[in-house]
Amino acid sequence: MADSYTHGHHASVLRSHEWRTVDNSAAYVADAFRPGVRVLDVGSGPGTITVDIARRVAPASVVGIDAAADVVARAVQLASDDGLDNVTFTTEDAYALDRADGSFDIVHAHQVLQHLSRPVDALREFRRVVGDGLVAARDVDYEGVIWYPMLPGLQEWHDVYLQVHRRVAGDPAAGRKLKSWARAAGFAEVSSSASLWLFETDADRAWWGHSWAERALESSFAQHAVDLGITDRDGLERIAAGWRAWADVADGWFLMPHGEVIARG
Repeated sequence: MADSYTHGHHASVLRSHEWRTVDNSAAYVADAFRPGVRVLDVGSGPGTITVDIARRVAPASVVGIDAAADVVARAVQLASDDGLDNVTFTTEDAYALDRADGSFDIVHAHQVLQHLSRPVDALREFRRVVGDGLVAARDVDYEGVIWYPMLPGLQEWHDVYLQVHRRVAGDPAAGRKLKSWARAAGFAEVSSSASLWLFETDADRAWWGHSWAERALESSFAQHAVDLGITDRDGLERIAAGWRAWADVADGWFLMPHGEVIARG
């Protein structure tokens, strides 16, 4: 995938990726992951969703692809540690998959299309390799996130994040556009749904808030924000402090809405 990735693969980012499973990130399509179903997982990252899928569809094979070779290596190790022999990981281009027409029953893409400059083209490619099967995609809508209390540091984060994401690649409001993108890609049947991530318990706030505080200072997001002139180190420090302050508020609440589509034909 040629597009740059806003977040990069700093440890703070990977910790959040490794939290993801079918249950918390792909429940809308979980019933389709049945034994014998061949799956391509695009943007598989460190592989936690992919290996979860592989357990469910065994003995069928699952392929996870990602643009970052170091993250692919991490996913390979995860599958090996879990003793799974029906899943492979490789680097590949989402716009030009090295796969035959109709070679999968499901193409799954979680938090991928929001980072692509040509999401409709990617969906057309997914449609090609899935044939009569289905394409399932889920993306957050960062324009629609809701938090409490309304700390200035988090408002600054939101303003900066939306600008960075748009300037680097893709669309931070992708969740609300998935249906239109799938229709534009030529799918005959598109069903839509929505779901939420909510971080509000003491443990969730500590994990999410301190993860983003670290990400705001040390990840590719931070570097992009400074290099693009959207903010400076002082601004990033304010954002990090805002996330730490939010994590410490017992009434703290952070909601992330997601759009989902299952497309066929």
